This record gives sequence, structure tokens and C-alpha cells, in this order.
Amino acid sequence: MNVALILAGGHGSRTEQDIPKQFMNIYEKPLIIYTLENFERHPDIDGIVVVCLDGWHEVLRAYARQYGITKLKWITSGGQDGQESIHKGVLALKDVCVDRDVILIHDGIRPFVPSEVITDAICVCQRWDSGLSAVRCQETIVRTADGISGDEGIGRQEIMRVQTPQAYRYGKALWAYEEAERRDIHGEVYANTLMLHLGERVYFSRGSEKNVKITTMDDLELFKALLHMEREDWVK
Repeated sequence: MNVALILAGGHGSRTEQDIPKQFMNIYEKPLIIYTLENFERHPDIDGIVVVCLDGWHEVLRAYARQYGITKLKWITSGGQDGQESIHKGVLALKDVCVDRDVILIHDGIRPFVPSEVITDAICVCQRWDSGLSAVRCQETIVRTADGISGDEGIGRQEIMRVQTPQAYRYGKALWAYEEAERRDIHGEVYANTLMLHLGERVYFSRGSEKNVKITTMDDLELFKALLHMEREDWVK
């Protein structure tokens, strides 16, 4: 079984909106629905769990009914940070998943994830027990301590930009978050940073430059442009 674990617990203050950015309407549709539709349409996804901001659970359920998101099976509340929120999502599947099942942890504010990215994350995970969507870094990289200046370059060949979805065997993900509790490890934003902290090797799957994360208003405008281009292709 393959389950998408969607993170939608943030407040989205950097977009300067009155509502959480995952629930903002873009062309009359909530942003979170664009994200969920990618996993709803994918033939290899069996179910969806959303880690959702408190007070928005019923709104999300209503949107899912309105837009035909039938694979949404579970909604759970988020935590104080990314690590706690993912842990809660993993625990919500404890009576559903077995160790060899695959979970795909994905940002609810990455609404343009291509189908082939989801497919490759699953395939790589089935082979190596993890599959992290990632792309090669094309820019030059300079190490800095203060964001003002730097005096050391980092070779681009040594850099991968990790996105989501990040696919893991369920048993490995559950172990990682329980092990973090045992070791008193806190504040890891993503599953991959936690895995690395625990000394685990992670494996990369196909990423995409289109797989933009909506963090700022500039990101939102980029998503609108991508969506507009896709709609023009449909018309053609």
C-alpha cells in the first residue's frame, strides 16, 4: 500500500494573507485541493492522510467532498513544528500500515508535483527503502555565516536540492520518529534531515523545477503562471 502524508499545518505568515496559504483560493480553488488532486489522480496512491491546522479539519473535509477527493481517509492535527507534525501523521497510520508499505511525505503547499515525480519516489523507495524527490543544483554556491559575504565555494556536483514528496518504508519512518524521541532530538524540519541526523543514508528520486513550494507571494505568482501555461496546453 502507498499512502500520501500531506502536511497542511502551517499558518503561512510570509504570504501576508488572512487565512493559511494552503487554503487560499487560486482561480476559485483552494491551494490544498490542487495538491490533493495530484495524489487523487495517481493510480499507485491508495490513500491520503492530511496533517491539518486545528480549526480547519471540517473545512478540508468539505472541500474534499466538493472536489471529489475520495482517497482522503484521515485528518489529524499538526504539532509545534515540522518534526512533530510528521510524527503525528505517521502515528495516525499505525493501525493501517505495515512496515513494508510506502508513505510519501509531501508539502501541502507544493501544488504542482508531476505524476512522474510521485511514481519515481515510490519506485526508488521500493528498491532502497527511501526515495527523495531531488534536483541537481544549477547555481553556484557560496558558504556564508551571515548572509552578507562569503569566502568559500561549494561544488555544484556535491549538492542536491531535496524537495517533497519524500517516500519511506512505513516501518523506517516510524522507527526514525520514535528513535528521535528516545534520543531527545527535536526541531528537524523534514524527514530527510532527521534521517541524516540519525546516521541513515537516503536515496534520491526524480524531482522537478515545476514542483514549486508556495512560501512567498513570488512563489504564488510562479504557480499561477505554471497553471496558466498548463491550461493553455489543454485548450490546444
